[in-house]
Amino acid sequence: MRALTNLLLLATLAGAERAGASPAPATPSAPPATAAARQDVVIETTQGSFTIRLYPADAPQTVANFVKLVSQGFYDSLTFHRVVPGFVIQGGDPNSRDENPFNDGQGGPGYTVPAEIKRTHVKGAVAMARQPDVVNPTRASNGSQFYIALGDLAQLDGAYTVFGKVISGWDTIDRLVALAARTDIARVGNNANPGRLALIRHARLVPRSKGTTGAAAAAGTEAKH
Repeated sequence: MRALTNLLLLATLAGAERAGASPAPATPSAPPATAAARQDVVIETTQGSFTIRLYPADAPQTVANFVKLVSQGFYDSLTFHRVVPGFVIQGGDPNSRDENPFNDGQGGPGYTVPAEIKRTHVKGAVAMARQPDVVNPTRASNGSQFYIALGDLAQLDGAYTVFGKVISGWDTIDRLVALAARTDIARVGNNANPGRLALIRHARLVPRSKGTTGAAAAAGTEAKH
């Protein structure tokens, strides 16, 4: 399991080593709590769509940054470049737009976001990837790369910023995970990269739904802190 956890830690380490230093933290303005509380995010992919409920009260700067990137179309045409069945799917790297599948996981928007570590990793939790503690003792998050917990991952609690949860569309998540079993992809195994097969076509903000669905229930009970 330590090897799987390191997949998240290594998301941007190679890029930082080449640059010689970690990017400076960003300080995105938090959206008004009432406005953020009225918005969910729909991620439309080649495999279907799913909806993320955001937690602005627990991770205001992270949510503000995510909402900003979604509003700017940053995630459109990126991919879920890392698929590890039973662990996570990870996306949000602008490097995934190019034709080189081996640099995916090393990029970002050029800044980090301060850690806001409160929520736990229940199934469906949405959290930010980051560099490892040795070069990132404050545990600041990558500016754009996020992952979705495919099960309860208590071993990650207290180490990463959880800022949302998948509340519907888990059938889409299952189809994305199934792509890791294909043999016609460049990166396989615990570092599977389905490439354009796992494309994010469009991410958009929508009015917050008033209830959850059966798919939300399948994603697990919302974490408390």
